[in-house]
Amino acid sequence: MAFNYDKYLRLEKMPTLWCWGCGDGVILKAFVRAVEKMGLNQDDVCVVSGIGCSGRFSSYVDFNTVHTTHGRTVAFATGIKLMHPDKYVICVAGDGDALAIGGNHTIHGARRNIDITLIIINNFIYGLTNSQTSPTTPQGMWTVTQKAGNIDPTFDACALGIAAGASFVGRESMLDPKKLEKILIKAIEHRGFSYLDILSNCHINLGRKNKMVSAMENLSWIDSITMPKKKYDTLTEAEQLNIFPTGILKQDTEAREYCDMYKEIQNVQQKKRAVITQNDFAKKI
Repeated sequence: MAFNYDKYLRLEKMPTLWCWGCGDGVILKAFVRAVEKMGLNQDDVCVVSGIGCSGRFSSYVDFNTVHTTHGRTVAFATGIKLMHPDKYVICVAGDGDALAIGGNHTIHGARRNIDITLIIINNFIYGLTNSQTSPTTPQGMWTVTQKAGNIDPTFDACALGIAAGASFVGRESMLDPKKLEKILIKAIEHRGFSYLDILSNCHINLGRKNKMVSAMENLSWIDSITMPKKKYDTLTEAEQLNIFPTGILKQDTEAREYCDMYKEIQNVQQKKRAVITQNDFAKKI
């Protein structure tokens, strides 16, 4: 039986504004299939997105949605989660949105281990604003801001997530939608800050300007720089250079979650206020 996407999409917003062949659509479909398999109520899910191609994500899905300012997805999501700790809060941000202007919020969301799922759609470029260098743009690639070739070191998004303290860190590409669907389920189910680096293609503003003329050539390049973690771990350090391991890279089920700790503080303060109130009442008597 074919999957019915209509239930989860705002059909009045269709067709999407994403370029033909863009991986964002594959990621969106994998996400709604993950929600369906988990049996989540749409009213219990909040999707927060920022600015960029990935920012349109929240416009197309029929959940509680918030379209925020550039780089502020994790900040908005933190407030939403603290007010509604029983809801599933999912951030969708691009590599520029999450790792450049929003890098500080990403770090502290991970450090707090608040129960949010951050999906970074990493296409290695500022796609919507026409090809500026992003934190993940590979060295040597042409961008409008570095036309002689990018000289910035390539940024490993997952290394940041691990170092910042995210209790779940994973990576997949949109090349294998089934694997993507599975890791999305594991990330959303995880209690704590889940950090996903999802590699996607931007064949318009990265690929065809760097000798990858078609979407398929861009996808072949992504395939050439990724490898399952189990196989990656068998390589020498020299062989691991410029290869990104995929799969679950970190999962800590013992780390304390931020909303739980916040609730404990609230309970203590409520008890103190109750004692003070009782004492005041006794004095009046």
